[in-house]
Amino acid sequence: MPRFLAVFLLLISMAAMSAAQTPYSYVPDPEHPGESMLLGLATKQVIISDSSFSWYAQNQKGYEPSADIITAIAHVKDSISFVVFAGTWCDDSQFILPRFFRLLEKAGVDDSRVRFYAVDRNKKTPDGSADAFRVERVPTMIVFISGKEIGRVVEYGKTGHWDEELAALIK
Repeated sequence: MPRFLAVFLLLISMAAMSAAQTPYSYVPDPEHPGESMLLGLATKQVIISDSSFSWYAQNQKGYEPSADIITAIAHVKDSISFVVFAGTWCDDSQFILPRFFRLLEKAGVDDSRVRFYAVDRNKKTPDGSADAFRVERVPTMIVFISGKEIGRVVEYGKTGHWDEELAALIK
């Protein structure tokens, strides 16, 4: 009987794992036949571990955020959170997203404090989050302190220095 129970539990857990859906998917990129883009709620780990997103490592190289920016974010690392919308197909997202995550790493912000949504070329997500947050351009980084939105930086921001604008929102 114990052996039967063990096999039964193993089969149930395997069925549950196969029925579980990932919150993201790969969909064909309509503007680049043969290529795909990420769509839905994802993590930086998904991008890092996929060789088709080689731009991630390339665009992190050489980026060293200033000590002032790191300090501003580190000061609120336990109360800050982000909702980020980006397109794996978008040049601006490909440039900023790796640097954004590098900045957070340097500031000691845990990855769990970032909800990263990959959007399609129409800036939409399967669950409607992009519409709910009124995302029009990517990347869009929305900053929350203690659960309250304090602002957002869209693309390179108003000044072209997205990281400085993030720090200014926090200060």
